[in-house]
Amino acid sequence: MHRRLRQVAETTGAVAGTGALDNGKMGEMAAQPKELELTLTPRSRYDAIDVAGRVRERFGDALAGFPRALYCSLHTTAGYLEQSLSNRLENRRERLDPFVRAFQSLFPPGAGYRHDQLHLRCELSADQRLCEPRNADSHLTFIGSGLRSCVTYRHRPGEPVYFMDLDGIHEGQPRTRRTRVLGYTREEEVDVVRCEVPVSRHPIDSVNLADPRIGVMALAREMMSRHGVTSGRIRVALDAREQDSGVTVNEYETLLMRHDLAEVLADPLKFAARTGVRMLRDPLSIASKSKGYARYDLVQLLNELMDALKVSESAVERLLARAMAVPARRFLRLKRSLSMLVSSRDGIVRGTYQNPILLQWASAPRGSRAVELTLTCFC
Repeated sequence: MHRRLRQVAETTGAVAGTGALDNGKMGEMAAQPKELELTLTPRSRYDAIDVAGRVRERFGDALAGFPRALYCSLHTTAGYLEQSLSNRLENRRERLDPFVRAFQSLFPPGAGYRHDQLHLRCELSADQRLCEPRNADSHLTFIGSGLRSCVTYRHRPGEPVYFMDLDGIHEGQPRTRRTRVLGYTREEEVDVVRCEVPVSRHPIDSVNLADPRIGVMALAREMMSRHGVTSGRIRVALDAREQDSGVTVNEYETLLMRHDLAEVLADPLKFAARTGVRMLRDPLSIASKSKGYARYDLVQLLNELMDALKVSESAVERLLARAMAVPARRFLRLKRSLSMLVSSRDGIVRGTYQNPILLQWASAPRGSRAVELTLTCFC
C-alpha cells in the first residue's frame, strides 16, 4: 500500500543520460554528473582510507568543478560517516579511531555470535563455510555506530573523506573493497511516495525492505522509470511519527538479523559482558558479575566517545544516564533514513550483500510502519 505525497516535476524521459530535469533548461551551464569507481586495499582489519585523496591521485582534478560529491560503499562492513559527524571529529584519524573503537568494544570479536557459528548457516555450502569470515562484530559495529553505505558531502578540495573499513583483513590477507564517487552540482527533488511496511507483533523485529513481497524496491524502480531519472538518489526515511525504529543498509542474514541484532536491540551490553571488560580484569569473577562490569566499562566507553566528540562533562553524564535507561534509542547511533545511489550505468546501486533494512525495538500498534521514498535527481 502506498500513496504519492507530492510530485515536484514530471519528465518524459532521461535528458542526455544524466537524469537532469528539463525545468527551464535547469542546469544547462552546469557540468554533467561524473561517476568514478575505486578499488581499495585495507592495511589492517580496521582501517580508515582517505577516498578523496585516492580520487585526486588516480583521477587528478576530475571532481574539481563540482560543489558536491556522493560517496557509495558496496560493502556491509565498510562505509562512511556523515559529513557533519566527520567535521565534529575534525576529519582526523586521531579523533576518528577512538570513535569507532568505542563501538567495537561493545561488539568484540568472538563473543559467541550466532552469525559466526558457520555450521548453523544453512545458506552456505561446505566450501563456503571454510572461507566465510566470522565477522558479526563488524556488522554490528557498522549498524550500531551509524556508518552509512551512501553519503553526500560538500566537496572541499584537499579535505579527506574516510572510507571506514571494519573487516579489511581475512585470514591474514587484505580484502578487495570497492567504492563509487559521484560529483554533481546540485540535487533536485522529483517525487515522494509514502508506503506502509508490515512488521510483526514482536517488539524487536527487522524487515528486509529489498524483499520483493514488501515492494519497496519495485516502487523505487517504478518512480525512476516514470520520471526518467538515471543519475540521482533514492532516500528511504521513516515517517516523523514513527518511534522506536530505525533503518540501515546491511546483510540480511537470518542468524545476524533475527538473533544477534535482536539481542543487541534488547541489551547492547550483552556481547561486551560475555567477553569481560577492558578495564577490570578479575579472573575470579563469576558470571553474575559480568553485566555489572560491562556497565562500568560503558562509562569508560562513553567517556572515550565524548572525548572524541569534544562534548562537555555534563553532557557525558546526561548521555550516560540515557544510555543506561534506554540503550538502543540513546546510545546506539541508529538512523531514521538511508540513501541509495541511482547510477546511469546500473540503476539502484547495491553491493552483493547489501539490503535496506527496517529495525524496531518496540511493537508497532497497527502492525506496520510508514516510510517515505524520495527520488532526487543530480544535475
